[in-house]
Amino acid sequence: MFFNLKNNEMNCRIIFTLALMFVTITFNSCKKLVEIDGPATSLSSKNVYNNDATAIGAVTSLYVNLSNGSPTYPQELTGLSAIAGLSADEFDYYAGAQNQTLSVYYQNALNSLNIYSGFWETTYQRLYVVNEALEGLGVSSGLTPAVKQHLLGEAYFMRAFYYFYLVNLYGDVPLVLNTDYTINSLIKRSSKVLVYNQIVADLKAAQNLLSEGYLKSDGITTYPTGSEERVRPNQTAATALLARTYLFMKDFVNAEIQASLVLANTLQFQLEPLDKVFLKNNREAIWQLQPIGNGYNTQEARAFIIPDEGPSGFNPVYLSSELMNDFQPGDQRRNIWIGNVHANGTLYYYPYKYKIKAYATSITEYSTVMRLAELYLIRAESRAAQNKLGDAISDVDKIRGRAGLGLIHDTNPMISRNDLLSVIFKEKRIEFFTEWGHRWLDLKRTNTIDELMSKVTPKKSNGGAWKSYQQYYPIGSYELQSNPNLTQTPGY
Repeated sequence: MFFNLKNNEMNCRIIFTLALMFVTITFNSCKKLVEIDGPATSLSSKNVYNNDATAIGAVTSLYVNLSNGSPTYPQELTGLSAIAGLSADEFDYYAGAQNQTLSVYYQNALNSLNIYSGFWETTYQRLYVVNEALEGLGVSSGLTPAVKQHLLGEAYFMRAFYYFYLVNLYGDVPLVLNTDYTINSLIKRSSKVLVYNQIVADLKAAQNLLSEGYLKSDGITTYPTGSEERVRPNQTAATALLARTYLFMKDFVNAEIQASLVLANTLQFQLEPLDKVFLKNNREAIWQLQPIGNGYNTQEARAFIIPDEGPSGFNPVYLSSELMNDFQPGDQRRNIWIGNVHANGTLYYYPYKYKIKAYATSITEYSTVMRLAELYLIRAESRAAQNKLGDAISDVDKIRGRAGLGLIHDTNPMISRNDLLSVIFKEKRIEFFTEWGHRWLDLKRTNTIDELMSKVTPKKSNGGAWKSYQQYYPIGSYELQSNPNLTQTPGY
């Protein structure tokens, strides 16, 4: 499934079956990582990592789970595309859906009793799988060396990926690096600084272990350039996430260095026309998720495209007026990436980045987790922060030019540093709307969240007031009761 079935078809089917078995067992058996040890009957026991096919299947289960996650449900991190958009100012919620979970995220009215803590619980379950993989792979003697090396790299990458979102959603979080029950059942929160340092260490390890190209199902053979299935993280994915991490740490020098490494790889990556950005295997994609539903493309299209009848419990979110008003005249992203429907006297706008909602005989779109445009904006911001304004303008103009907007180099070449940073943040907001919570996380890291949400929250919650601590999500009461050393997110 995450591999090209035209090549090594038998191996692919074996790996796919193992991944699905692992997903099923993990879903039914795995307990919370910060409470107790993992399932005794889990397929992910140490002997799994003595066989190439089963080891690849175990790691692949992480991508299967992400691909299967709903963009409108707070369980897999895939759900951030809608949930974080509701928390911020990207989505409005259709009250007729009568979905209490979505409603409290939208109204910024979370507490330890009403929160559905799926992001916390599910992500720590996935981290158990990652840590068990690192332990199993580390002592394995039965794997092909190249397979072992790449799987170790994928596991380090995925641990960094999961912790990047945990630390940005919850602040200080338990830093769980093994599967030892005696440690994990009583673990405390670690500071954000320690978590970020671990993310950096894991990504550097991943860079050294992962291949430069995208691998086929055997874990050894690299796809020829131009025909890649970009569904398994490679060295570029690790470098891209490291650039983002350094940006969030305000280490602008290293953020620029890492972003430049990705952008220099023009043979493998390039910006695509707007109508091709979300197609499968396009050259802007750094990491994508292959759909798992037979005959269906992406979960995003099924969740976000509003039918002629209007929003409903199946399609409960639509784009906010705040987002729509931020598009500049002539921005082609508004024309190509947004759809609309007129229902019951109201005009609703919805994300139309993914366009194939119905059953299809062929798969043409993959859900995109990371793409090249982000690296241009990471480098632009990092350069502007270092007063390299000319270079920063060149980067942001790549994104503006593709969107059909006037170039800063032509219209305002003497722009100030602060004004240029404002332009970059605006481009990030428009370029990545409803993708993986970019807006929600950027508001926090730029310290602009309180100013904005103090205006937005009362509109969303019938006059309810925004409180600064709400930028981090609370932990559910059950999690707190299960671990006496685990403290609630400050403010709740």
